Amino acid sequence: MFLEWLPELGYFALILAFVASCVQALFPLLGAWWRKPLWMAVAQPMALVQFVMVAVAYVMLSLSFANDLFSVGYVAENSNSLLPWYYKLCAVWGGHEGSMLLWSLLLAGWGVAVTLCSKRLPRDFLARVLGVMGLIAVGFLSFVIITSNPFARLLPNSPENGVDLNPLLQDPGLIVHPPILYMGYVGFSVAFAFAIAALLGGRLDAVWSRWARPWTVVAWAFLSWGIALGSWWAYYELGWGGWWFWDPVENASLMPWLAGTALIHSLAVTEKRGAFKSWTVLLAITAFSLSLMGTFLVRSGVLSSVHAFANDPSRGNYILVLLGITVGLSLLLYALRAPRVSSGGAFSWMSREAMLLINNIVLLVMLLTVLIGTLYPLLLNALDLGQISVGPPYFNMIFVPLSALLAIFMGVGPVSQWKNTPFKVLLKRSGWGALAALIIAIAAPLVYDGEWSLGVTIGLLMALWITLPLLRDFIHQLQRAGLAGLRKLPRSHYAMVIGHLGLAVTIVGIVLVSHYSVEKNVRMAPGTSVEVGGYQFTLESLADLKGPNYAATRGTVSVTHHQRRLRTMYPEKRLYVVTRQPLTETALSFNPFRDLYVALGEPLDGEAWALRIQVKPFVRWIWAGALMMVVSGLLAASDKRYRHKRRRVGRAAKETQA
Repeated sequence: MFLEWLPELGYFALILAFVASCVQALFPLLGAWWRKPLWMAVAQPMALVQFVMVAVAYVMLSLSFANDLFSVGYVAENSNSLLPWYYKLCAVWGGHEGSMLLWSLLLAGWGVAVTLCSKRLPRDFLARVLGVMGLIAVGFLSFVIITSNPFARLLPNSPENGVDLNPLLQDPGLIVHPPILYMGYVGFSVAFAFAIAALLGGRLDAVWSRWARPWTVVAWAFLSWGIALGSWWAYYELGWGGWWFWDPVENASLMPWLAGTALIHSLAVTEKRGAFKSWTVLLAITAFSLSLMGTFLVRSGVLSSVHAFANDPSRGNYILVLLGITVGLSLLLYALRAPRVSSGGAFSWMSREAMLLINNIVLLVMLLTVLIGTLYPLLLNALDLGQISVGPPYFNMIFVPLSALLAIFMGVGPVSQWKNTPFKVLLKRSGWGALAALIIAIAAPLVYDGEWSLGVTIGLLMALWITLPLLRDFIHQLQRAGLAGLRKLPRSHYAMVIGHLGLAVTIVGIVLVSHYSVEKNVRMAPGTSVEVGGYQFTLESLADLKGPNYAATRGTVSVTHHQRRLRTMYPEKRLYVVTRQPLTETALSFNPFRDLYVALGEPLDGEAWALRIQVKPFVRWIWAGALMMVVSGLLAASDKRYRHKRRRVGRAAKETQA
């Protein structure tokens, strides 16, 4: 009997969470404005109440899936009694309503994290931060309750069984990809809340940037991780062997990542030198606004994508209004407050500040490129001016030169000095690295493939130009101060090094797999062989098998290299019983330097099948570099400078008021 009440309990918990978010939004902000300590003190307990109530709602929905309550419309649309239990739990966020509930849960979780980890912030500032986060929660919880209720019943005619989860999402990647990606999306709400709190309180200085920086880099790290997982999922699950297709939904996650990358570097300058104050606030607003825009694109039904949730456009209109209110009010507040802020520390164009500023400009140009390429076709379609498709050629034509420009200043920035860097010093620190990078980049294609390639040389030159100055700086530090000196360097320094090296590793992977991958679409019957990229692939047999909710044909493919048997691979072609949807399960054989990729296509005449076989060198370096960037973000956030000490915060607040 209790199980039948799960949806009602979950919906009631959502309503209580909405009430808590309203209290969290209203009283702390008014208390900070009218200087009422008791009103400000409401923020923290209400943030905890909101989280507990959303968590209860989430647990109720999870139990509804686990117990096959198909009287709940959302459960019936996204689950089936044959679905394995772990996919039932993941199906909670497999559709629109559940994904928005997950979004709300993570938003409440970030609020609790701020509550628990920022108790020593000035009381009025913390109240404003939590109040702004409460306002955001009001918007999203009202959206879930009014337009996207995951607990709505199908009464009186409840189905006996469910429609089933989309087969594309019945994959281990679904277990981790959406929550981690949403952690990044929602995490930028904290940076946004800190920026708005600083504007409201008139505290646009180095102090607020120091408080906001660890939250920002953690959000950026999660978003980086989520994007990498999405790329990896597309690579092995969709059967085409690519890792990025400039899909509009992929672009929706890339845009806040670019803005967040610029924000992290701008926060560093504001904290260290007191410069870029207004610019930093604007970037915080931009990063969160782009996260909201990504939500609109994915859930409005305006996009057609394997990643998108096609839904009632009225839901998209709601998010569009929420986006408009958020951006409009934020920019209005920025316009009123920012002109009063001093420009901060002066610097020359031969300084670290200048290099970071140029990098930020390049990142924003890249962002605008993605924004235009994503929205322009939608705008034309909305105005009935025709339909066009903006694909990889457009993005690659603009992104490649911009990436090269970004790499140039990334290589110079870490070896530059604050305020001013004499040209002789800059030349001494980077000249030998430039020469070594050029020689290695020219020689490497000849050694690897026996032929010189301009594209490979340029890509390797970019990666080496980023890497070698960091190596030179490490050797210099070791010679000057020894291991003891290296241990005294802050974690944020090592985070910067790891993050830049991670980007260099990713560039190497992109360049080499783009130029040296080999692909063949072949017709094979059992007993036939084909040579691809120096490897011999033999289809030994085909067999039928049955899974928990699908039937499949599995191929057995042996791989030999120089007459030595390397491995046996097992690609599958599945047909899901309920949806009758076919799906390719690729087989992968990998090491750090290459992937062997086999995908079973469609059956042909006789016993023959179509197979896609690929040899992809260094493709794993793309995701290895991304994971290095994730580690760099988490390491930077753990720097002891960001652990708020009462004395430091109090002194900083007095300096700000003075």
